[in-house]
Amino acid sequence: MAPLIAIIDDDVGIRNALRALMRSASYRAETFPSAEEFVASEAATLSDCVITDVAMQGMSGLELAALLKSRGWTVPVILISALIDEDLELKAIFNGARCLLRKPVESNALISLVEESIASRPPAPRPPAPADQRL
Repeated sequence: MAPLIAIIDDDVGIRNALRALMRSASYRAETFPSAEEFVASEAATLSDCVITDVAMQGMSGLELAALLKSRGWTVPVILISALIDEDLELKAIFNGARCLLRKPVESNALISLVEESIASRPPAPRPPAPADQRL
């Protein structure tokens, strides 16, 4: 089964364009208009990579990356932003994102980054075995 890419952006046009781009690269893609909707979905635990805008209503992309990191989830997070903030890239990395791309995003660069992110993803931590199955 093809890897699942979660796309989170409050702009429906960006969501649709990124979904089409990921599908053209043979990925499965699921879109969300907010970080909160993503976190509440089954895709939050099934995604192989997350592409999210930084500036959104409610939880920001930076906050989402920090939340996933705090939960110990190893899914790579790629942040995208049109904001001009000198410290934004450092904030992105500090909060657990793999990188920050500036809008407009170059399609081939994004696909390459998704491929690299999935290939270098550390294995997901396994939940502890039930007490009756431990040696």
